[in-house]
Amino acid sequence: MASWVAQWAELSARRTLDRLGEQLGAGLLAAAAVPGLLAAIDQHAAAVRDILTFGVEGSTAVAGVVLLAGYANGVLDQAREHGWAFAAPADWAAADWLTARLLAVCALARRFDEPGYDPRALLEA
Repeated sequence: MASWVAQWAELSARRTLDRLGEQLGAGLLAAAAVPGLLAAIDQHAAAVRDILTFGVEGSTAVAGVVLLAGYANGVLDQAREHGWAFAAPADWAAADWLTARLLAVCALARRFDEPGYDPRALLEA
């Protein structure tokens, strides 16, 4: 059984990813109809998986949802430091790099809700 600290971290991470999903949900819906956007999201998702798998020391000891939320927070913090603020694009197919990266995080996070999905699989996909 996971410790209460691990459970709290996972709950907090889930809330972070849920908030991000609420902001970017329309982009994920648009991706279903825009093949170029879907391809970009898939490429970003692969890069995020690689970063979390190979770029985070001890990543196998941390829940995937916690790693993913931490990554998203890091990207958002850096973006805000450089003056970026999310605004839903009029044309999702023309989304900037940061928006596409965050859409990929949301797409990965949605996998946690799939029936039978193993949360550790984020790092194995």
